[in-house]
Amino acid sequence: MTAPSTYGLSTQARNLQWLLTDLVEEVPGVNSVAVVSSDGLLLLSSEPGADSPQGRPRGPRGASADLATIVSGLGSLTTGAAALMDGGSVKQTMVAMEHGSVFVMAISDGSLLGVHATPDCDMSVVAYHMALFVGRAGHVLTPEVRSELRQSMEKTP
Repeated sequence: MTAPSTYGLSTQARNLQWLLTDLVEEVPGVNSVAVVSSDGLLLLSSEPGADSPQGRPRGPRGASADLATIVSGLGSLTTGAAALMDGGSVKQTMVAMEHGSVFVMAISDGSLLGVHATPDCDMSVVAYHMALFVGRAGHVLTPEVRSELRQSMEKTP
């Protein structure tokens, strides 16, 4: 995890870290995960692990900040597209690439959950577990907890 030690964090912040860790470790094909605030700041993330057996880095450029930037950009782009097309709010975005996929799902108050997954992942399983995370995290991700997570990320080396 990129997020700092849980020492000193509220129960809600520790629960969110646990949910994120569970998503990365328990869902096959998930490489890395980022939770981004409505203003594009990284709140929680998983640091991509070691290289894959194919020799490719598991996460985008090996940095959680890159995934957070991608998630924030896709969120902004799809929100603008939905507004132009009178489509309402964006629930989920998926980008399938030759060597992986990126999923973005709205959490609450403009916060976003982003997942970078392998090309052979079961997209429906990833989307299902993302929806579980969103359902569990949405009510916990209050302005106070977002502020706490933001401050803890700033302290991370």
